[in-house]
Amino acid sequence: MSQPSFNTTAAFQALHAHHAAIKDKSLRELFAADPSRFEQFSIKAAGLFLDYAKNNVTADTMAQLFALARERQLEARREAMFRGEKINTTEHRAVLHTALRAPSLPALEVDGQQVSVDVHAVLQRIQAFTTAIRSGEWLGHSGKPITDIVNIGIGGSDLGPKMVCQALRPYQHAHLNMHFVSNVDGDDLDAVLTQVDPQSTLFVIASKTFTTAETMMNAHSARNWFLRTGNDVQESDLRKHFVAVSTNLEGVTAFGIDPANMFPFWDWVGGRYSVWSSIGLSVALAIGFERFTEFLAGAHAMDTHFRNAPLEQNMPVILALLGVWYRNFFDYRSLSIAPYHQDLSNFPSYLQQLEMESNGKRVSLDGSMLDVASCPIIWGNVGTNGQHAYFQLLHQGSDITPVDFIATLTASNQLPGHQAALLANCFAQSEAFMRGKSAEEVRAEMQAKNVPTEEIDALLPHRTFPGNRPSNTILMTALTPASLGALIALYEHKVFVQGVIWDVNSFDQWGVELGKVLASNILGELTSTPAPLSHDSSTNGLIEMARAAL
Repeated sequence: MSQPSFNTTAAFQALHAHHAAIKDKSLRELFAADPSRFEQFSIKAAGLFLDYAKNNVTADTMAQLFALARERQLEARREAMFRGEKINTTEHRAVLHTALRAPSLPALEVDGQQVSVDVHAVLQRIQAFTTAIRSGEWLGHSGKPITDIVNIGIGGSDLGPKMVCQALRPYQHAHLNMHFVSNVDGDDLDAVLTQVDPQSTLFVIASKTFTTAETMMNAHSARNWFLRTGNDVQESDLRKHFVAVSTNLEGVTAFGIDPANMFPFWDWVGGRYSVWSSIGLSVALAIGFERFTEFLAGAHAMDTHFRNAPLEQNMPVILALLGVWYRNFFDYRSLSIAPYHQDLSNFPSYLQQLEMESNGKRVSLDGSMLDVASCPIIWGNVGTNGQHAYFQLLHQGSDITPVDFIATLTASNQLPGHQAALLANCFAQSEAFMRGKSAEEVRAEMQAKNVPTEEIDALLPHRTFPGNRPSNTILMTALTPASLGALIALYEHKVFVQGVIWDVNSFDQWGVELGKVLASNILGELTSTPAPLSHDSSTNGLIEMARAAL
């Protein structure tokens, strides 16, 4: 059921008027007026701590944002998702990634399927399989144990497992090397194949339909490489070195994979929400099933918080509403993700897909054009690297970009001094964005160094920082499977809340289809007997150049 246009609602109109009254108040002023601001605008949930005090909000702002959420029926929509209603209306599917990480539940039935029973049956198979690989019991065709895992997928079948394996690097099996291939560019697969031994490598082919063009091209190339380079390899040996995460039994069997080594998942698992399913097989192989269950448990803890906590004490709701405040009232067009932990280096890319593929929509649930902007551009990199790259723009650029800082209080390494320096940089950056540096402060600082007045006047505009640039800081004690699970679930639910506010379907992705269709057509024109080209002159010209080179 669609909702009234966003900007016609009473809550929107009230927030619009409130924004006009508050937009010129600086964060410095807000902090000076309220010494308890940190305590008022911070919250703990599922092992995470969110400080949102450095945002352009007051208690009245937050109250009006919560009123907006209620006017947009957030609580009812939230319950519909958890109950398994088909809230993915364009594909007529339930949205139940939360069921993948829940303990055994009372009966939850979707289209005749007992969800909890099926989920836990697959988890038991994952446990048995990963134990066999990790213990060395599973041997390749020549009797060697597996030493390398190559996950072949794309989109959520790559970004999720790759990000989690990197993030949980300290928990990985000492004798298993993890590799991820997604790009149809042959250099991606070639770079991995040159590192691995076919006799001790396991390929995980992750494709729900087993027809995804990029994934299947890479899978068949890996298959051919294995048959060509192995030691007296037979096609029957594929069963020892290839497994599938899919629902296409016929396609998997035809490829040469033992059906017993096909790990299914379901239509109500969207690709970018699938790392909790058998798509996370590579994660379970890397960190072990016990740690994988801790990862699921961390996400479930956030699910429980999101489902049960009042909106005013609900971390995903708060994070989402702050994003709506900036996108739709301040017109800030991007959000930068700054994890101050090297093992979270893939997290900004993961969030790019999660947020932009989910809410990068221009029509509402009923198909009408949105009357407000939806998802901002998501981008970022790890601190402190970003400080020496694009933070210049964040501090002094003409656009204001909110930042989510993410950090751990303790380190995964034992190198003395590094963690304190890392946290000092993280906290200093958020303070610098908030405070800035006024012309008066710059002048006084330079005068104290006896800089000539003429030089001060010349440099003053360049060394002044406007400040008043908002940020959130998310802290966890350590980067563990549980805390990572909670962190990912936090952003998943943030995306859901924003989708409800904007009245978009956060769980389809029709925007990826057109390019796929055109690519298939052009591939035929590039590789078959030349035929009349029916594209625009630019595309026809590019095809002709490629034909001459291929």
